[in-house]
Amino acid sequence: MLVAGAVAMSSSLAGKADPGPSTTQAPGAAPASQAATTDPIAATTTPAATPVCDLNLVTVTASTDQPAYAAGQNPVLSMKITNGGAAPCQVNVGTSQMEFLVMSGEDRIFSSKDCQAKGDDLVKQIDPGKSEIANFPWQRNRTTEGCGVISAKPATGTYTFKAVLGNKASTKAVFQLG
Repeated sequence: MLVAGAVAMSSSLAGKADPGPSTTQAPGAAPASQAATTDPIAATTTPAATPVCDLNLVTVTASTDQPAYAAGQNPVLSMKITNGGAAPCQVNVGTSQMEFLVMSGEDRIFSSKDCQAKGDDLVKQIDPGKSEIANFPWQRNRTTEGCGVISAKPATGTYTFKAVLGNKASTKAVFQLG
């Protein structure tokens, strides 16, 4: 009798249990899975981890608008900052972080930092797979640290341009001056 009462009570409670959230099915939709699990590990779901910006995957590349320049033509130096990661990154792309550096062999010809009075910060969000580009029209002038005067102009020949953003530097882009 005790067993019959327990079974009756259990059946009664099962019939009055909260059915949980109702699921309605849209016409043509696949039926929702209603399989219950008793495995506590399978029953708990962990939310997908939110991707975090990895600044190591932000790269800087250097290029020029053309490979060679005739006398009187000024090169346009371009710095491209690319987010190669899976999450958006906040990157300071301001002039406080940028340097456009022109060399001829070991001879330092020009740096955009030499005569810069004050650099500005500009933090931008760069989404995954996206880039920001900064262009610098170089006037074919020489500079020295502290903005000392140099009257000599860069001669005809091969030059390299390196883009620097903070602690990241590009590989060198090679171009010719005629």
